[in-house]
Amino acid sequence: MAVTVLLGTQWGDEGKGKVTDWLAEDVDIIARYNGGDNAGHTLSVAGVTYKLHFLPSGVVRNGVISLMGGGMVIHPLRLLAEMQTVIDQGLTLSPARLKLATNAHIITPAHQALEQAQEAARGAGAIGTTGRGIGPAYTSKIARDGIRASGMADPDAFGAAVGAAAEQTNTVLTRVYGAEPLDPDQIAADYADAARQLKLYLVDGWALVHDALNDGKAILAEGGQATLLDIDHGNYPYVTSSNPTVGGALTGLAIGPRHIERVIGVAKAFCTRVGAGPFPTEQDNPTGDIMRGDGSQPWDDFGTTTGRPRRCGWLDLVALRYAVAINGLTELALMKLDVLSRFDELKVAVAYEIDGQRVDTYPIDQAAFARAVPVYETLPGWREDIMHVTRWADLPPAARAYVDWIDARLDAPITLVSVGPGRAQTLIRA
Repeated sequence: MAVTVLLGTQWGDEGKGKVTDWLAEDVDIIARYNGGDNAGHTLSVAGVTYKLHFLPSGVVRNGVISLMGGGMVIHPLRLLAEMQTVIDQGLTLSPARLKLATNAHIITPAHQALEQAQEAARGAGAIGTTGRGIGPAYTSKIARDGIRASGMADPDAFGAAVGAAAEQTNTVLTRVYGAEPLDPDQIAADYADAARQLKLYLVDGWALVHDALNDGKAILAEGGQATLLDIDHGNYPYVTSSNPTVGGALTGLAIGPRHIERVIGVAKAFCTRVGAGPFPTEQDNPTGDIMRGDGSQPWDDFGTTTGRPRRCGWLDLVALRYAVAINGLTELALMKLDVLSRFDELKVAVAYEIDGQRVDTYPIDQAAFARAVPVYETLPGWREDIMHVTRWADLPPAARAYVDWIDARLDAPITLVSVGPGRAQTLIRA
């Protein structure tokens, strides 16, 4: 069999978890390939809402193996807490079903303290990170002084290594940032205890994946974050520290491109963003407030990981075409169409105006992107609740026309449309 890659096309929070869960019916392994718990996926299954951060979405499906791949960074204590949360919700997470790649890197308290100190020092120029140590953990990885998950096979040595890293970082925290020092002994004890609980889940991820492919099994590669947050291809420096784009799936899971059969992008029917950075179609006004919701529903636009209200705006077709191109998307899932039922008319950015010139392609120069003014086209809305709809043909004509209009302007077909958080609220576009 082959690999399907599922990834976000905007600034994250597009609803990848729901699409992953929908695709999970036909796969044997769901493998997360990048990021840490700075990303969050919310799934609604049989009336239960699961909020996942490290855990791949396959944990809610019986018979599916979930792999946290080598491209991820893992905080052992927060992973254990997340595991306990879903266990309390009735899920089973045995080592037969949940796997952690030995070459994933470890987030330590030193990484988290450094990130928080660095972000505070930036003041008004803060990037808007989650403060969970993701960036410094990837920095350690690239600097070749990181700690890998494989170290948990020897819990005492692992704890000692993490404690030593904390002790070394204390010099920077106290002398450079004036921050409080960490307690290396307590950290060492906590991480050794975590390793004793997690070492049973360790596996050489590349071997698991290739054995599965050789046995004819199907794999779904699940990305955290999204294209416009990619460290190489996103809105740098307002980006994450890994590659959520399709290349991250290849390196994060150690697979070659010949194994990739489908690359499915996920986009909201509008746009959202959490944190700082340019956002051309942002509606920092009552329109954006209506898109976001008031937080009373679990699917309103507040961050799964941080709880921060998401910035909301109209769909950006320039950025979406860019995501389709650089990921080689074979198809697209369009999420949260139901939110647009709140409007009489809809706007879509079809180009930008930068310094008085029309620009139809996404600008890599972020100084130029920050000056981009959207050029909109306006389409009719439908003002009709569609959350009960279970067939594409039963959508209001204006809702179908909106999706058709977008589809005609992309180089990848929209094959799936979501009108709510539940599995039944997933429409196959025909």
